[in-house]
Amino acid sequence: MTTFQIALALVGVLVLAGVVVHGAWQARRSEIKRVADEPAAPPAAQEPSFDAPAASERADGAASAPRIEPTLMPQRRASARVDALIDAIATLTLDSPASGDTAIAHLPPSRRAGSKPFLIEGLNAETGEWEAPVAGQRYGEFQAGLLLANRGGALNEIEYSEFVQKVQAFADVLGALPDFPDMLDVVGRARELDAFAGQHDAQLALRLVSRGAAWSPGYVQQHAARHGFVAGGLAGRLALPGREEGAPPVLSLQFDAQAALADDPNQSALREITLAFDVPQSAAAETPFATWCSRGQALAQALDAALYDDSGQPFQASAFAAIEQELERLYTALAERDLAAGSGAARRLFS
Repeated sequence: MTTFQIALALVGVLVLAGVVVHGAWQARRSEIKRVADEPAAPPAAQEPSFDAPAASERADGAASAPRIEPTLMPQRRASARVDALIDAIATLTLDSPASGDTAIAHLPPSRRAGSKPFLIEGLNAETGEWEAPVAGQRYGEFQAGLLLANRGGALNEIEYSEFVQKVQAFADVLGALPDFPDMLDVVGRARELDAFAGQHDAQLALRLVSRGAAWSPGYVQQHAARHGFVAGGLAGRLALPGREEGAPPVLSLQFDAQAALADDPNQSALREITLAFDVPQSAAAETPFATWCSRGQALAQALDAALYDDSGQPFQASAFAAIEQELERLYTALAERDLAAGSGAARRLFS
């Protein structure tokens, strides 16, 4: 065999090897990691450090594995309260106490003015406390609070006029005399509050992108459940509940809703999920940032995923420290405005 023939033979071998390797790579990418036939019981929660997250056990299962259904997170919410810091408040004066039954029967069908919600409370004649009207109780006065700003922007003149009309109709039924604040003052306050909120709003997100094989929704749910996540109220969304009853979740984990709603979710292929937390909605006592860091790294290791920020750039663990410093400044600014992250007022404003 000549040298030329030997060279051709070597080239042929290399090409064949390349085809085999490429085929194996494509097969691995087309594989879907699914829930194990008999998934192990979730281990005790272990929080990895930022530098060295603990490894989570992987479970590559068979295609016929059953779908895992995490426990549904309770959707109860603490009652919102009228707050002079974030609401335009109209008072409704009565000649004599009105029953809660009458008030409830004549509440506006929609307690929204444009994109801004409003609350109606009564001053309980027995307890002396402001509360949402309750059947069987009597109220000597009412007040209506219209949110000055939210993530939809500042309250405007049209929205305020709609609020006045709805509250006036409610007052007429009760025989109450309403006192509305001046529109120009209200709109001015709304714009100032909206400007502050816009400068102190933050929502952090980590994208976890598969390095190789795709995941089924059940596979993601299985690993997420090991770190305390439960099913949220929407398809493709999991939540890490907080310690406070009725509070928003500390973290949310989201993936393609269509994959979750597929006829056979076990055949759906996910290559990316998003781990996020809403800064103003999350009380510092819940340590949401540290939890976001540790859960993100632990899930990335368990799912064999790479971390990216929300702009698509690779995310390095060293970036956590810089983000934490910025968050401390934001938390301080919110607290100084009496809008501490996680407070009732902050949750209504940043909604």
